Amino acid sequence: MTFMMIKPVALVAAITLGCSSVHASQAESVIKDGSAESASRSVPRPTPPIASEGARDLTGVWARYPAPWPSFMGDFEDIPPPDLGPDLEEPYATQWKEQRIKRKEAFNAGKPLIDPSTKCLPEGMPGIMLGIYPIQILQTPGQITVLAEIFMQTRRIYMDQPMPPLDELPPTYYGFSTGRWEGDVLVIRTQGIRKDVEFFEIPHSEAMTITERYQLADNGRLYLDVSIEDPGYLRTPYEFRWIYERKPGYRIPEYVCDDLHDEINPDGTVGLKID
Repeated sequence: MTFMMIKPVALVAAITLGCSSVHASQAESVIKDGSAESASRSVPRPTPPIASEGARDLTGVWARYPAPWPSFMGDFEDIPPPDLGPDLEEPYATQWKEQRIKRKEAFNAGKPLIDPSTKCLPEGMPGIMLGIYPIQILQTPGQITVLAEIFMQTRRIYMDQPMPPLDELPPTYYGFSTGRWEGDVLVIRTQGIRKDVEFFEIPHSEAMTITERYQLADNGRLYLDVSIEDPGYLRTPYEFRWIYERKPGYRIPEYVCDDLHDEINPDGTVGLKID
């Protein structure tokens, strides 16, 4: 489940039935107070000063701050897209809004629609960085690796490497990412993402480019500014910010999506298997 648009049925299945009690308690330990709506909105752009020491040391386990979901399962809501969505060209803007309304109505009716998460498909980019569950960053010579707890996903960023021509990039879930340091800011550029990998169902072309800027601040938090450019689909770049905080001592557990608890109905809605 991508959990980009989390469904109560799917989430309960994943946490209460698909995970061990240890996993559930670990996941619960990283949840903070906050609503889905407030967590989805970009934090104002001003960033605290860069860390005076270790500004380039991003290794560790990180969790979103504030958490991208509410504190209590009984208050669970569908998570809206960052900054409440992109500035799309027509006809994509109307089509996307209609789909969002359709999904919300189905969600409110207790009959969530199928999405990639229901089929245990990877989140892809930029969804993996949404951080519904913690992520782990590993820095090794020439490469930065992101390991996501959810679905045990792996993303690789190749440092100081040229971006291959677009027609030489086979479309993949995470695309091809190349990174470089600009002072103490890590800048990552990603292209080559599959067209069927849609962040919050936002349509895009094969030429979509995602630029990420990571800055470790002196308050210990990691600030990520995302800018998505896609001429022909986006009227203006889709920009938003996510913040993470380190989770010392947290060990990312195994998270296998076995699709044993979701039941896909003929009308495209999702239910919970009870037998």
